[in-house]
Amino acid sequence: MKDIVSLCKRRGFIFPASDIYGGLNGFWDYGPLGTELKNNLRDRWWKDMVTTPPIGPDGAPVQIVGLDSSIIQNPKTWVASGHVGGFSDPMVDCKETKKRYRQDHLVVLTAEKADRWPAFHEETEDDEILKRLKKLGMPSDLSLFEKTNLTKLPIEDYAKIIGPDVKEPGTLTEPKEFNLMFETYTGAIQSEDSKAYLRPETAQGIFLNFKNVLDSSRVKVPFGIAQIGKAFRNEVTPRNFIFRSREFEQMEMEWFCHGGEAKMWQDFWLEERANFWKAVGLSDGNIIIRGHDADELAHYAKEGLGTSDIEYKFPFTDPGYGELEGIAHRCDFDLKAHEEHSGQKLAYLDPSRDNERYIPHVIEPAAGLTRGVLALICEAYTVDENRPSGVYLNFTPAMAPKKAAILPLIGKDEHVPIATKLYLELREEFPVDLDIKQNIGKRYARQDEIGTPYCFTIDNDTIADGTVTVRERNTMAQERISLDKVAEYLREKMKV
Repeated sequence: MKDIVSLCKRRGFIFPASDIYGGLNGFWDYGPLGTELKNNLRDRWWKDMVTTPPIGPDGAPVQIVGLDSSIIQNPKTWVASGHVGGFSDPMVDCKETKKRYRQDHLVVLTAEKADRWPAFHEETEDDEILKRLKKLGMPSDLSLFEKTNLTKLPIEDYAKIIGPDVKEPGTLTEPKEFNLMFETYTGAIQSEDSKAYLRPETAQGIFLNFKNVLDSSRVKVPFGIAQIGKAFRNEVTPRNFIFRSREFEQMEMEWFCHGGEAKMWQDFWLEERANFWKAVGLSDGNIIIRGHDADELAHYAKEGLGTSDIEYKFPFTDPGYGELEGIAHRCDFDLKAHEEHSGQKLAYLDPSRDNERYIPHVIEPAAGLTRGVLALICEAYTVDENRPSGVYLNFTPAMAPKKAAILPLIGKDEHVPIATKLYLELREEFPVDLDIKQNIGKRYARQDEIGTPYCFTIDNDTIADGTVTVRERNTMAQERISLDKVAEYLREKMKV
């Protein structure tokens, strides 16, 4: 993971936010190539969801429309949704180090006869645990201990726990609820009356506009509303690069349907979304589908069919998996809650069901756009000691930030004008690089590291017979094609 993070900064994919001031924990900036990669994934999701949505179980295309709602909504929104009262994590503080930990992210090594129980972050490797046990003067035989989640310990046992960053027990406080929403204020005067929140999810903007979309668009249940946008959560322990951050982007779709059809649609969207991630380049072996256990379910899913996650095997979760997208049955919770709190009628009059009036149920495929970017980079990262760069990024041509590089063999004479002309022609249709400086080997190495699938080299033979050398990234195989066939060549490769 350290190598991937280093490559991302060196080659302009992802930078720490406010880098010249030492960064700000939980916030990241996307550089020139990271922006292109993120946009490619975003645009593919939008195309597959809104522009050309899939064929439904009945053989007809499903209806999905787009939305772009405000980041700041009326604060009553978050009261109705349950975020003000229930969007919090139990936290424990260390009185000695002043650090704060999520209670459910700490694992305690318990033993019957021990008077001290060391605590660790849940992702701590066994060898690191053994090193710490040795420093604490405790038996370094893990078989003597039982790993117990801190949430399952009785409160009276806290006095025996040694916090993750201290040497003596008794420094951890009892858990307290910590709200994850960022607060802000609207208007000139800061008071409780002007308090607002940065949205912790994009979904509520869709529910607030359910009636507006019905009244203004030619849609009928079942249909979906899709949105891509930023969300903010005041994570106490952001970690694992951009996997868990305080500012992130979501790709969410709320599918409104009759409650009796919820199971059919949840199964449908689970299959569709898994196929999407495979289509953009994630391999079968690195993806699993996992149903939530009862104690994991969000409040809106407890009465329904639950939630299934599409999970990816990130380097920091291997051999386990981390959430990439959730497909949840939100029941009719959200529309009912907003109907109750706003006083507005949100029931749907269904002409195809003898004018039955009901609150639609919702199936929600909700994916992290920024997590998707991380999964694509991790999947693409390929070590190859046989090439100068030592590594290449195996993006699909469609996801690659740059589709091709135009390389004049010599940075002067007749090569550069031909390369420049080709670049100007191709850039109208494809994101391409014109790379003139350094020797050809170093330029190939750079293009490998940024994941460019094809390099077109202009040399003396180009001047003589009008052909160029094509180098394929993964195999490094080369062939010559006609200069006037380059655009057509790329068009065919982009279909893969």
